[in-house]
Amino acid sequence: MIKIQHGLLFSLRGFAAGLAAFLALAAHAPQALAQDYPAKPIRLVIPYPPGGGNDTLGRIVAQRLSTALGQQVFVENKPGAGGNLGTEQVAHAKPDGYTLTLGFVANLAMTPHMGKVNYDPVKDFAPISMVAQGYQILVVNPAFPARTVPELVALAKAKPGTLNFASGGNGSPLQMSAELFKIAAGIDIMHIPYKGSTPAAAAVISGETQMVFGGVVSSLPFVKSGRLRALAVTSPTRIEAAPDVPTMTELGYPSVVASSWYGLFAPAGTPPAIIARLNREMVALGKNPEHRAQLEKQGQEAVYSTPEELAAYVKAESAKWGRVIKTAKIEAE
Repeated sequence: MIKIQHGLLFSLRGFAAGLAAFLALAAHAPQALAQDYPAKPIRLVIPYPPGGGNDTLGRIVAQRLSTALGQQVFVENKPGAGGNLGTEQVAHAKPDGYTLTLGFVANLAMTPHMGKVNYDPVKDFAPISMVAQGYQILVVNPAFPARTVPELVALAKAKPGTLNFASGGNGSPLQMSAELFKIAAGIDIMHIPYKGSTPAAAAVISGETQMVFGGVVSSLPFVKSGRLRALAVTSPTRIEAAPDVPTMTELGYPSVVASSWYGLFAPAGTPPAIIARLNREMVALGKNPEHRAQLEKQGQEAVYSTPEELAAYVKAESAKWGRVIKTAKIEAE
């Protein structure tokens, strides 16, 4: 029989007791962390310049989160490289819950397929919740001979390569919606990029170009005044703001569902308890009628999700737009 000395036995018992105490403390650590968070201001990085749609939405979210969390959430604009610079900075930031970003469909599901970016949209971020989404509306110049999507498709097939569409720039979400439509309809329409969605819409109004997938809120005033004609929306169902405009799905193109979506993200490795706390606040925010009405005025629909749902959505969107980019042979400029 092996004999254990009294001193060694005492040491082993002490170690076991210490280990049990440590494990008990560790089991309660996530709850304590969530209770203490946040203990200082939080930085919300917007990877675009001040004044645009991303910035406006980010400031709305920051203001409401500041109230909910009891700590200031301040917006920090980090524009550059089409939004990739700020996105990259958050990907490599300290994962302590004090640096967040408003992730955008372009930077997380599109541009990574068009060239080298210094972040992995799946591995480098911890999803928190969906925030908002908005859809596009296909509008044409009133003088354009096609008055419906079927007529447009027939005209494009009869004269391949002669029709054109405007977009907010090479690789922009507006171009992606058009490319998705081109693939689904099997048509060839020439792309004419502009420096932003506003110049693109102006080009269609003036007759310089023939069509554009524009934002719903920015396009509808021109539709109502007769300066543009609406043919279809890229939403799954008809939108309340334009109930007479059919969806692409209704017209026989169920794959042409495209949204400009936003989600709240932290750097990968952020403690789960902090992610859970932020998710609870974002879910409550997404259900807030005042917040929903405020976003509706901006042309956005307030949405929310679990972190797991957002992670799955990013992967699905990345695969979808990756196929479009490969098929259309789109490269970053």
